[in-house]
Amino acid sequence: MSLKNLMVHLDQGERTADRINLAVSLARRHQARLLGVFGQRGQAQQVGVVAAWPSQAYAEARDASKALFENLTAGLPAAEWHDINRGSDAEVVRNVINLARHADLVILGQHDERVKAHAPEELVMEVILDSGRPVLIVPYAGNFTEVGRHPLIAWNDAREAAHALNDALPLIQDCDEAMVLSFATRREEGESSCNEVARHLLTHGVKARSEVMLVQDFGIMDMLLNRVTDRGADLLIMGAHGHIGFPFVSRGGGTRYILRHMTVPVLMAN
Repeated sequence: MSLKNLMVHLDQGERTADRINLAVSLARRHQARLLGVFGQRGQAQQVGVVAAWPSQAYAEARDASKALFENLTAGLPAAEWHDINRGSDAEVVRNVINLARHADLVILGQHDERVKAHAPEELVMEVILDSGRPVLIVPYAGNFTEVGRHPLIAWNDAREAAHALNDALPLIQDCDEAMVLSFATRREEGESSCNEVARHLLTHGVKARSEVMLVQDFGIMDMLLNRVTDRGADLLIMGAHGHIGFPFVSRGGGTRYILRHMTVPVLMAN
C-alpha cells in the first residue's frame, strides 16, 4: 500500500501545528494529498431561548485553524481544509471516523489530560477501533518532524499486529533498521515468530533485528516503552485492542496504557 491520501485532525490545541508539520513532511515524502479536518467541542450560542450555531468562539477557532493549515501547507500540490461544523462529542467522533475511512493514514494527537481538552477524550481510541484505517498518534510532548527511520515493531502473531505491521510498511521502507520485539512465555516460540516477521520485512527491502522478551509479570507495557527508549526508536508499531501480552494484559488494556504513556509516535491498527 502506498500513502497517497493522508488526513490530519485539527483543533485549537497547542500541538496542532506539530501534527500538521509531521503530516506535511509525510505528504511531501510520499507525494500525497493532505486533508486537514477541523473538529472540536463547541457549544451553540444562546440568545434568549434561541440557539445559534456556530458560536462566535467556534467560528474564531475555525478561522484560525484554516489560516494555520493554509500557512503550514503552502507549497503542497494537494492540501485541503475541512470543517466538521459540529460541536458535540458524538458528532465530532462520528464525522472524524467517517472521513478517516477514506484515508490511507490518519494522524491524530495524544490526549493530554493536563490541559483543557478541545477534542473528545475517546476520539483516538474510537478512530483506531472503528475507522478500519491505520492511525498515527503524535505525543503531546516532544518534536517529531519525521518518523520511521528507527522503528520498533511490537509483535505477537495476532491479527491486529499483522495489520499494523503491513500498514506501516510505507513509513519504514527507507528505515536504517527495524527492531522486531516479541513478548513470549517460551523463547523458542518467540524467536520463530520474530524470524518470520524479519523474513517478511526483508522481501520489502527492510532490514530487521529481533529480540524476544520472556514475560514473567504484568509490566510488559512498561517493558515495551523502556525498549523504545533504549533502542532510540522514533516510531512504535503495534496492533490495537489485541493481546500484545497474550493472557497477561486484558483486551484493550495495553492499547489504552500506551495511548496514555507513549513517548514517540505510535502507529496502531485494528
